[in-house]
Amino acid sequence: MTIRLQIIATLWIAALISAAAAAVPPRNSNSAAAPPAVSKVQDADTMRLDGEKRFRANCGRCHAAPHKFPPRMMATIVRHMRVRATITDEDMRFVLYYMTQ
Repeated sequence: MTIRLQIIATLWIAALISAAAAAVPPRNSNSAAAPPAVSKVQDADTMRLDGEKRFRANCGRCHAAPHKFPPRMMATIVRHMRVRATITDEDMRFVLYYMTQ
């Protein structure tokens, strides 16, 4: 029964991503969903590494790192998965930064 639910959930997420990709017009890099600007390269590297660690800890149990999506689409995906995986706001910000770099 759990395998059947996993398949259904995977298909639902794939359909959601496909629909979002078709509906989202191209945007410039200054979107509202973009992660906060980082002034120092060291801070950017630290945020990316922390985001990768948190992705592996929270998301990597079920998902491999997906291909890059536009920041707006990735923000939507992360928000939906945040509810399902009970990820904290801080973890969500780091994972979003990692996934959009």
